[in-house]
Parts: sequence; structure tokens; C-alpha cells
Amino acid sequence: MKVLLTGHRGYIGAIAARLLRDAGHDVTGLDTLFYEGCDLGAPPDGDIPTLQVDIRDVRPEQFDGFEAIAHFAALSNDPIGDLNPELTADVNFRATIDLARAAKEAGVGRFVFSSSCSMYGAGQEKPVDENAPLKPITAYAESKVRSEEALAGLVDDGFSTVSLRNATAYGVSPRLRVDLVLNNLVGWAYTTGKVKIMSDGTPWRPLIHVEDISRATLATLEAPTEAIHGEAFNVGRDSENYQVRDLGTIVEEVVGGEIEYAGSGDPDPRSYRVDFSKFANTFPDAGLDWTARRGAEQLLEAYRSVDLTLEQFESDRYIRLKHLRKLLESGELDEQLRWRRAPA
Repeated sequence: MKVLLTGHRGYIGAIAARLLRDAGHDVTGLDTLFYEGCDLGAPPDGDIPTLQVDIRDVRPEQFDGFEAIAHFAALSNDPIGDLNPELTADVNFRATIDLARAAKEAGVGRFVFSSSCSMYGAGQEKPVDENAPLKPITAYAESKVRSEEALAGLVDDGFSTVSLRNATAYGVSPRLRVDLVLNNLVGWAYTTGKVKIMSDGTPWRPLIHVEDISRATLATLEAPTEAIHGEAFNVGRDSENYQVRDLGTIVEEVVGGEIEYAGSGDPDPRSYRVDFSKFANTFPDAGLDWTARRGAEQLLEAYRSVDLTLEQFESDRYIRLKHLRKLLESGELDEQLRWRRAPA
């Protein structure tokens, strides 16, 4: 299959691009290249053909010949959403729908959208399935809700959309992010000897490794149309719902150090447990098998391999909001997060 992968030079996309290619697909990437040089060790695979395009500027003719699009490109988390909520809506929602419309016009048959379990917001007592009310409490989560609703309106006999509501990502990638809960906890423990928990530790988080997100994307790209047509799937595993304090204990056991409640001690309103049975039943052979403990062990090995320092851990290299602010302050990006001059 000829696949266009947006955001292929980002945290998840760098893993997904390699996995899709190794599965035999003809992969082209599309990325605005905000995070060039933000690498942990070796950079992402340079053999993937790249369209350097802002997703707000895509045109139907750029998609000629592609059979599917896997869409990861976005402003990637709640802190960035708080930087400029309207800009988050512009990039994550409006550009997503323009991208899907252009793909449909070009004859692309399948659109796999990387969505998020964060849409469930403040969760109920029981794990939530795909029919649960959506309660977004951040600009980022709101952008995912609006995108899913609009994508549903584009589905017809020749155009299938599928929304993958991914759990909170973790794990090693060439484009590492440490602004994710498990990556962050392991990083603090390794560089300071403290497992720093910034809430009271009670919030629930479903977790998923970046490789498992990529495997789920592959499964939906290769699935029969009737299995994914207009569907939404929670992506993760039931066993991988954790309270943050339990993640702290795992990190304490794997890395060492001691748990420190470093925040205000208040509960985080973003708390939800998720039911992943629909995905497991639809794609029993998808191969999702990572656990948070294995992920913590992998992260520790990666941090050791580059001798990660506290200065590096806290730098703009691995924290997306800090890096965007650096590009804004240097004048390389304008206030709309557009390049004033394209990077080399």
C-alpha cells in the first residue's frame, strides 16, 4: 500500500514510519520539521521520502497515488494547547479536516486519525468504552473531539475514516519526549534520584508504548474496510490502566531513588480508566504487548546509553513547549507557528 504518514519526524511518527516500511508498505512522510535536532541518539530514519509541508497548506494534488493516510501531525499536548488554544484548534482540528477533504478529493480511500483517550476527561467509576460521553477539559482534547465529529461526516462508500483513541504514550523514540508521564518519571529518577509526582498520585492513566501505537496503526491500515469504516477504537490494553502513584512505584523499583510528591498535592482533573476490549476483539493479532514496567526498563537503558544529564532532561530538546518557545523567541517561527524561513 502507498501510505502518506503525517508527522513522521515526530515522537510517534518516527517509530511508525519504520514499522510501516518494514511491513512492506511504500511510505512517504509529511512534516513541517519543527523538531529537527531534537534527537535521542541517532536521528529518525532518513530514508523515508519527505514532503516538507505544513498540514495547514496541503493540496489535493499532493496526494495523487496514495491509497491511505495515517495522520499523526499535531500540536501534541495540553501545555502547547494552553499556549494558544485557538492555534491548537487551527492546526489540530481545521487542518485535520482540510487534510481529510483534500485526501478524499484526490481519491485516497482510507484515513487513519491519531486521536486520544484524553477526550474522556474526568472519567467515571468504571472504565469507559467508545460509547462513553466525551468530556474534554483541555484545548488539545477538544481538538480531537471536534476532529472525530467532522471526520464522521466525510465517510462514504469510497472514503473510510477510523479514529484511534490512543492511551497516553511512552517509550523510547529517536524523537524522545519527556513531557509524558512515564518518560518523565523515569527521567527524573535517573537524573535526580527522585521520582517526582506532580499531583496527589491518584489520577488514572491508560498507557501505551509508541511501538504499540504504531502496530495499531498498521492493523487498521491493513484491515478489511468493513472492520474500520467510520469506527473509533480505544487503543491500549485493559491491564495498562494505572494510577500515577503506581507508576511511581514501578519507576522506584526499576530505577531506584525515592518517590517525592513535588506538586501542590491536589488531584489532577485529567483522570480516566479505559476499556480497550473493542480493539482487542477486532484486531486480536495486532501484537500489542508492552507493559509500563518494560517501558521503564527500556527508558532507563536509553537514558544510560546517552548519559542523560539533568540539564539535558530539562532542556528544549525533549520538551515540546520549550522547543516551540525557543523557535518563537529566536524569530524562526512567527506567532502562527509558521517558518519565517524554511529550515535546511
